[in-house]
Amino acid sequence: MIYRQLGRTGLQVSIISFGAAPLGNEYGSIEGDGKRAVHAAIERGVNFFDTSPYYGRTLSETRLGQALHGYRDRVYLATKGGRYDVAAFDFSVERLTASVDESLKRLQTDYIDLYQLHDIEFVPRQTILDVALPTLERLRESGKIRFIGITGYPLPLLREVAEAHPVDTILSYCHYNLMNTSLARVLIPFAREQQIGVINASVLHMGVLTDAGAPAWHPAPTIIHQTAQQAAALARESGTDITTLALQFALQNDDVDTTLVGMRTETEVIDNLTLLGTVPDEEVLARVREIIAPVEGVTWHTGLRENDEPNAVG
Repeated sequence: MIYRQLGRTGLQVSIISFGAAPLGNEYGSIEGDGKRAVHAAIERGVNFFDTSPYYGRTLSETRLGQALHGYRDRVYLATKGGRYDVAAFDFSVERLTASVDESLKRLQTDYIDLYQLHDIEFVPRQTILDVALPTLERLRESGKIRFIGITGYPLPLLREVAEAHPVDTILSYCHYNLMNTSLARVLIPFAREQQIGVINASVLHMGVLTDAGAPAWHPAPTIIHQTAQQAAALARESGTDITTLALQFALQNDDVDTTLVGMRTETEVIDNLTLLGTVPDEEVLARVREIIAPVEGVTWHTGLRENDEPNAVG
């Protein structure tokens, strides 16, 4: 395993981290396989685990807490607050304070290494700056959480909030992968300057970069899905697959502290970790990126319109 320091936290985290959303049945039902996946990851050096009460509506946290019994001292544990259902957001002092206690109970621990505000684009930014982040600062003083982070989709919003209030980490999704590399331009230089940890998620573009394609609920415009399937076909014809190519591509970015990968089974853990240290076929990668180039960086609307990226579609 390869480890990098997570910003200024001092935490040395595995460059592949365990995204626990699948433990909440977010991508299909799982039972015992989830616990085996967690243990397989730990035994192979993965030491950063990320979850949220939103994933499976608390099921992910509950299952992860059970799986980490006896392993807690070997991992760094991250969870979130503020988002609790598809359209249920509450970043109030009372809810965040209660949410931390609820997460501690479900995760079977007395402290959380990294507590993040979940999908901040769904509320006015002043709510995050004036209410939510000061609340997390007080919770940090209590010892219940060690470090503070923000997560979300629109990169300009993430940067502007971090400029206005110090945070330890930023989790961005769908912004550094084969379909979109704007994280490297918009956020990483700022994060490096401020020593903010960078967590990259959704390197498969929430299922777009798979042979099966994205689920029906995916918000990207049709042209994104069509282009990705063309790229997937080319990868298959070249003797590889688009998922492998996407993971190899994302893991090459040394400016990302850890890449969050959702894993459901022990087999998925082993397959993903096997890609560590491998490099994509340069010729195939170049051809795939040529196909994607006309739509590279296209984003979609999510959250409040006032928080949208300038190029958001929909």
